Amino acid sequence: MSIAPEITVPDAPGEADRLAVWNALLAYNEKSVGPSNYQPLSILIHDPETGEPVGGIWGKTAYNWCFVELFVVPQKFRGQDIGTQVLKRAEGIARERGCIGLWLDTYWFQARSFYEKQGYEVFGELPDYPKGGPRYFLKKSLV
Repeated sequence: MSIAPEITVPDAPGEADRLAVWNALLAYNEKSVGPSNYQPLSILIHDPETGEPVGGIWGKTAYNWCFVELFVVPQKFRGQDIGTQVLKRAEGIARERGCIGLWLDTYWFQARSFYEKQGYEVFGELPDYPKGGPRYFLKKSLV
């Protein structure tokens, strides 16, 4: 007879907690479909006055896809083609890493039209998230 695991809900989960879940899932996935070839992706926008990072892309490449988890261009830098430059850089890195496409998500009040102008298409929608409008999931093929 095996001992049942304890299940907890930490008030302030840490990076070690996230890694425990991530590593277990990654091991299962890789056993099922092979290596993910996971690599982090970060492209930063720096404030010209302070040199500090103030925006950019945070994501990863894995399983021949690039996932853009976070992407923001600060308001004061919008309308200067910065977003297009950063996204094109991510697409270039994804190609170099052998990816067949990129995917990301955006809320109804954010940047759906921007992504569509860049060649992305909606492949999914989660209604009322956040309340009042949908969350869109978009992808772009690189092949």
